[in-house]
Amino acid sequence: MLRWPWPKVIAHRCGGALAPENTLAGLAIAARIGCRAVEFDVMLSRDGEPVLIHDETLDRCANSSGTVAALDGALLMATDVGERFHHAFAGETIPSLDAALRRCRELGLAANLEIKPAQGHDVETGRVVGRRLASLGVDDRPALLLSSFSADALEAAMEDVDDIPRGWLAGAFDAAALKTASRLGCASIHLALDGLEAAHVVAARAAGLEVLVYTVNRLADARRLASWGVGGLFTDRPDLLLDTIR
Repeated sequence: MLRWPWPKVIAHRCGGALAPENTLAGLAIAARIGCRAVEFDVMLSRDGEPVLIHDETLDRCANSSGTVAALDGALLMATDVGERFHHAFAGETIPSLDAALRRCRELGLAANLEIKPAQGHDVETGRVVGRRLASLGVDDRPALLLSSFSADALEAAMEDVDDIPRGWLAGAFDAAALKTASRLGCASIHLALDGLEAAHVVAARAAGLEVLVYTVNRLADARRLASWGVGGLFTDRPDLLLDTIR
């Protein structure tokens, strides 16, 4: 079983602010600057293809519009999401989950795969992701951590890949978040930077959970969180944090 290696610095949405989000270019840049781990979001197309995208629509990242769940995978994977970020990335398209996993494996990147279901597609998305990962086999996958804000999605994925560590995206810390993480058999709990206290980290770790925090873009915050024993930092500035946080 491949275990999540718990790197401290995790490039948010593949390459952070250094590349178009959720792209293969982002993975390449993360690896080039020395990142050992990335995070990306996975949603389903209309025809059930898992692709890397954060929003339910194309509007923010592409020079086109449309709802992800209403478009076929082939069309999404031909959609340019690079030019809007910078002309140097023109032609960079939405990758399939298969392509992203293969690239992570080639680059030696651990990957936090966030299951990001479109509204009403929680179980379906989790099930497709789980079955896709199971079909690859352990030797063909990078080191993976599955996470989601949706307990239904995580549970559906677990039906086929209960050997992959899981993380509960709780956002804010409270007793209910710890209870959910425990019920899901999670290895980690993922908490927002805003409102996080050292006592929250202590309580989560006492419950046997690694604490991963998002989104950490300032060195002062990163140093403080590291001193609290936080296990990982999701960041848009991996280039900034890598020189200091190990």
